Amino acid sequence: MKRIRFSRQELLFSLKSFAGAMLALYLANCAGLPRPFWAFMTAYIVAHPLAGNVRSKALYRFVGTLLGCAATVVLIPSLSASPELLSLALALWTGLCLYLSLLDRSARSYVFMLAGYSAALIGFPLVDAPAAMFDTAVARVQEIGLGILCASVVHSIALPASLASPLLGLVDRALGDARRWMDDLLGTVGNAGDEHGARVAADRQRLAQDITQLRLLSTHVPFDTGNLRWTAGAVRAMQDRISGLTPTLSAMEDRLDALKAAEGELPADVVSALERHASWTAPRTPGIPQATTDEARAAFRALADGPASSPWVRALRIDLAVRLEALMADWHACLSLRGDIDAGLAGTAPPLRRAASLGHKVLHLDRGLALRSAVTAVLATCACCAVWIATAWPSGSAAAMSAAVFCSFFATMDDPVPAMHKFVVALLWSLPVSVFCVLAVMPLARDFAMLALCIAPFFLLVGCYIARPASSLAALGMFFGVAGTLALQDTASADLPSLVNSNLALILGAVAAARVTALVRSVGSDWSARRIRRATSLDLADLADLAARPQDASAHDAYAGRMLDRIAQLAPRTAPGEGEHARAALRDLRVGADLVALQRWRRCLPAEAVGRLLADSARVFRAQAAGAPRRHEALLPQIDGLLLAALHGDTAHGTHSTHAAHNMPTPQPSSAAIAALVGLRRNLFPAAHGALQP
Repeated sequence: MKRIRFSRQELLFSLKSFAGAMLALYLANCAGLPRPFWAFMTAYIVAHPLAGNVRSKALYRFVGTLLGCAATVVLIPSLSASPELLSLALALWTGLCLYLSLLDRSARSYVFMLAGYSAALIGFPLVDAPAAMFDTAVARVQEIGLGILCASVVHSIALPASLASPLLGLVDRALGDARRWMDDLLGTVGNAGDEHGARVAADRQRLAQDITQLRLLSTHVPFDTGNLRWTAGAVRAMQDRISGLTPTLSAMEDRLDALKAAEGELPADVVSALERHASWTAPRTPGIPQATTDEARAAFRALADGPASSPWVRALRIDLAVRLEALMADWHACLSLRGDIDAGLAGTAPPLRRAASLGHKVLHLDRGLALRSAVTAVLATCACCAVWIATAWPSGSAAAMSAAVFCSFFATMDDPVPAMHKFVVALLWSLPVSVFCVLAVMPLARDFAMLALCIAPFFLLVGCYIARPASSLAALGMFFGVAGTLALQDTASADLPSLVNSNLALILGAVAAARVTALVRSVGSDWSARRIRRATSLDLADLADLAARPQDASAHDAYAGRMLDRIAQLAPRTAPGEGEHARAALRDLRVGADLVALQRWRRCLPAEAVGRLLADSARVFRAQAAGAPRRHEALLPQIDGLLLAALHGDTAHGTHSTHAAHNMPTPQPSSAAIAALVGLRRNLFPAAHGALQP
């Protein structure tokens, strides 16, 4: 038989969680609170291996509990004469709060979720006894607040685990994966093959996963116990900068493929420049002087003026030079931000910087999916309430509570049903343990020390499994089954029928939530990816429509933020297969960046022609969002005509200039406009012939 081993971190987490829970239980007993195990259970719910996560969950849980209590105090006196209306009101409140929580893509969403199911936890047991409403609501808030306070104190004082180490490790891993992608793309262009393509695809997949994890972890940075919390702005900017590398690198992949297709093979000067000047991707150290970067930039700029067999090849060269300069700027910004984070950890105030385009971002929101989740919670809760009221089941309120909590817990998943089923199985396994604890163990506890000794083995073991990601869901099911039973039962008068009744009600509520979710809410990853792409098409149409309005920088910034966020959203849904949606998402990202650039530099192009192109593009994207077949053939001659006009002006005026004030090379507006047009042509018409035909 294999021996179970737990790591030091797992054991420490379990010990701290149990210590915080027992402190909360002791204080609740001393204060004479009616359900002290509510405090015990809350201390476990807010527990986390990282102290910063505990503090953020503690704050938001307490605020959410207060809001849920306030809703209960308002609803119950108003509707106490009609249990049916009161149950419906509590279900609707839960659904509304769940909807709002899904529209807040930050740690604050915990407030709305807690406000919803806290009202269910407090209110449903009071439907039949509204007279005890105020006292019960106040007691629940006191018990939950006490559990939150004790968990926060213990996890913040007793060997607190800072977020710095895992976060910096993730940042460095993301930077390493981004650099590996650049090295694989730029360093082996001369001998690209199937193996090289697979390696680049793996780099892209790893970076997308890193971005997702970094986004989730960085939300707790302001609550960290160390100096990391002072670097929250730099961490957010770093996250966005790393994300921004994705469309640029993806565009460069496409341009290199286009050059190879147009010329039969990559031009020798392109291969030579990319392979000779690859050291600029390394962190700046005394061994890599600034001259190395300047030489690489000059070599990349020279690619735009290299030999070209046709106007299309010349346009591709200009595009490649512009993308390489943008990539260098973004990469060095990442390295600079990494230095700012180190300085902040050392106690030095990070420099104030404004990342306008990415700092105030508007994240991707799926209001339709959020509404379906809310409707699912309302239907499941109302179904349990209907059974409860129709049968006059004494423990029916526990089923309604369970349905509300389950629908809220798993609402962020595409298909929550498998996780719900796993949780239900864990609840079933917890049933005999709950019966044993309440009827056999608890009566033996003559004092608090004996109580702690009796329950310690189970909760210490479960705490170790909660700390393991692979077993955390099943362990949480076991924990909620046992601790929930202890919180709901008055152990001084508990009997077997009421105990089994309440546990079966909890399980029935969970099963009802899973079945209603399967019928109404469950969607596949492919469905979610299509929804994200539809939202992207609408955004692209709105962006192209800006042709008829004054330039709006905030609209560009909001679009850039949403596109970067969609990288993280699509990563877990498309990475395993690298299939159609993954390729289409990268194409949409590139189209968006090209539209932003075209709007910015449209003054360099014939006004009437570029206005017509943008207006027609908006119509194409709106039709695509509506599900109609994409009919955009008329855009190709417009793009080609603008490209030829821009190339003529670019030849007359040169391709690049140097910014005198900062000695930083920037592309001529005409070069940036050419790059945007090339991007649109390649992304909308990847199979188009190389000859430009206006």
